[in-house]
Amino acid sequence: MAKSNEKHNYLHGAKERIGILLVNLGSPRAATPGAVRKYLAEFLWDPRVVEMPRPLWWLILHAVILRIRPSRSAKNYKKIWTDQGSPLIAISNRQAQAVEKRLNNTVRGEVLVDVAMRYGEPSIAGGLRGLRKAGARRLLVLPLYPQYSATTTASVFDAVTQELRNWRWLPDMRFINSYHDHPGYIDTLAKSILHHWDNMNRRASMLIFSFHGIPKRYVDAGDPYYCHCLKTARLVAEKLLLKDTDWKIVFQSHFGKEEWLQPYCDQTLMELARKGIKTVDIICPGFSADCLETLEEINMHNRQLYLDRGGVEYNYIPALNDSEEHIKLICDLIVQHSFGWPETMPGWDAGKLAVASKKTLERAKAKGAKN
Repeated sequence: MAKSNEKHNYLHGAKERIGILLVNLGSPRAATPGAVRKYLAEFLWDPRVVEMPRPLWWLILHAVILRIRPSRSAKNYKKIWTDQGSPLIAISNRQAQAVEKRLNNTVRGEVLVDVAMRYGEPSIAGGLRGLRKAGARRLLVLPLYPQYSATTTASVFDAVTQELRNWRWLPDMRFINSYHDHPGYIDTLAKSILHHWDNMNRRASMLIFSFHGIPKRYVDAGDPYYCHCLKTARLVAEKLLLKDTDWKIVFQSHFGKEEWLQPYCDQTLMELARKGIKTVDIICPGFSADCLETLEEINMHNRQLYLDRGGVEYNYIPALNDSEEHIKLICDLIVQHSFGWPETMPGWDAGKLAVASKKTLERAKAKGAKN
């Protein structure tokens, strides 16, 4: 992971590296009402997440939501909390370590990989600064949201540019917008489903693709998220040679009175049970790592809703997490999007560059440079 004691933005002759920042949503520091309240206050105040006039939303947020929701959410977090803390943070750290190891075994130049959360810690600002101090002069940011939405991907871009606007020397930078229809992503999802079916020695009557919901008016205003979700599910279903009657798309995590993307996951599961669909497999392709929304909402709460209405077997297919296939996919995305950078080109020679860097430093100091 990126660490250094460097205090200066620019050093003559410094070794240059590619810096990769993997970004996910975030998690409270602890499964306590206080920690959850702090996390939700940051998350729900983001204007990308809640598009409402700020004065009105401030009143609703602080007078109602932050007085009620933290204690409820903390109870749910406690159900999934581990010895390593938040599952999302622990998995994300393993992803970053595995990606860095694989990339440094496959590309010619040195690559640094760090992880950040859009809300909470480790922060995006801290991750960017750490990569800079470690010598990253080319920077690639990968939000681990396969399907683009202004509520997620664009919010990461906001946080990245907010930090970079304070830097004197900006890195060469690239930003991965989405990968909802990337062949490697579709193939990896399909393999995870097939692996689940092989382990179960059967498949359920219905395969359900559950994506996180957003208010419908966001899509009506031009957000491509809904289309991205539909395309991901369709491509995976085609890869698996499924009939239209074998699978469904649903949207989870809706709250409030406003209409969100439909069909809703919880209502669909109860309806399927009432209609006599006795077995379901459910996967959440929009989550690159298991978290509260998959481990508690999908695998616990929604499971019980389905079984209580007459369902017999409910199987949650885990997120791709730090599986070997997922790590390979992330690395392939990074290599493809960093094409043309010196470290990924055939002519890269670390030895020659080290000699050149030393001479650069000597010439700079001869001219009076301090660093």
